[in-house]
Amino acid sequence: MKCWTYDNFLIYWNPIIRAVRRRVAIETYGCTMNQADSDIIRAEISGEFEVSSTESADIVILNSCGVIEFTERKILKRAAELKKAGKTVVIAGCLPRIAPKKVREVADSAISPDNVHRICEAVNAAVSGKSVFIIERASMDKTRCKKLRTRKGIATVSIAEGCTGRCTFCATRFARGRLRSFSPEGIVEEIRKAVAEGYVEIQLTSQDTGAYGHGNDTNLSELLEKISSIEGKFRVRVGMMNPHHAYGMLDELLNAFGSEKIYKFLHLPVQSGDEKVLRDMGRDHSVEEFEEVVSAFRKRFDDVVISTDVIAGFPTESEEAFYRTFELIRRIKPDLLNITRYSPRKGTPAYRLKDLPGWVKKERSRALTRLQNRIQEKKNASFVGRTFDVIATKFDGELLARTNAYRPVVLRHGRVGEFYRAKIVGSTTTHLLGERIF
Repeated sequence: MKCWTYDNFLIYWNPIIRAVRRRVAIETYGCTMNQADSDIIRAEISGEFEVSSTESADIVILNSCGVIEFTERKILKRAAELKKAGKTVVIAGCLPRIAPKKVREVADSAISPDNVHRICEAVNAAVSGKSVFIIERASMDKTRCKKLRTRKGIATVSIAEGCTGRCTFCATRFARGRLRSFSPEGIVEEIRKAVAEGYVEIQLTSQDTGAYGHGNDTNLSELLEKISSIEGKFRVRVGMMNPHHAYGMLDELLNAFGSEKIYKFLHLPVQSGDEKVLRDMGRDHSVEEFEEVVSAFRKRFDDVVISTDVIAGFPTESEEAFYRTFELIRRIKPDLLNITRYSPRKGTPAYRLKDLPGWVKKERSRALTRLQNRIQEKKNASFVGRTFDVIATKFDGELLARTNAYRPVVLRHGRVGEFYRAKIVGSTTTHLLGERIF
């Protein structure tokens, strides 16, 4: 008679257990914080379910974004397609709070961003036919949650959720709520573990990294100093921060960015170059303050990437106001420009304003795109012939490396996680082409 040891039991039964486990896929839309939330979702479901591709999955979790109406429609359409294909659909992310009625019409269950740790509850309810919509407000420190990351080399770390802003066009604040900063000790420990596991790029994310610590007697600059003290070879990309926060701690911020472990990359959304439009948008900064922060970073560092955002066609944006935005971009010459055509979001103050015709928004967006392409093409060409220290962070058909200013360099050879010296031998509008020196 065969003696059944525990190891024999596992060898015999594990394949059978895995075969009957339901398969769950995750599709992630939107911002970097949604990517971080998906890492939590993946870790939570892996204990009860098999994580798989959408094609082979029984259940699909759509980690949704609701920043503009087009994205909302796209995700709801995707949910309907999956349902038609016989899949069970759970919607996570921002839409369950931004568009709860529409989500209930297409989803088997739904869960809000601050309840991601309860994702198995939502999935199990959906599978059993007892739909749940877990959208009540919750307070949690996401640094304490388990993560299961899939991107080799890059770890996304949430430092806060929600914001202190009052932007009249934004629906994301309905979903994420008011600012809740996560503990600096938890953030530092999460990054320390990620570095020990071999991650070389740490992406700090929140709705507004510049608001970190507001009301808690700390700030982003102090957090960056703590992170910089972590041992190991890695780089930190600081996510979007609003100009008024950066302006309010400018000297401290410049000193914190002086660390060799912090990419000289500043994502500072201006949204408009017109003061009246900024007031109508509920923005808490002026054009002058934005330019002062940009100027200070460029004076302090030999090379710095400035990224900014602009909304084209806000309801009160006149031709003159748009011209001021256009001139601001021509004047500051950002390295990256994210252009969004204004999209009315129900429930926001700006929703009550008369929308501009679609062709006007499209025309202004295209004008800004043409300008930015000229700026980027000229800037990137100016780096040909120079050499940089780079870190290889991603392989997706090509090996992508980053300079200390976060400029993208495509290399022919190398491995993710390695540091190299590279000479720039060519350029495109979007990236540099490099050859390894050593």
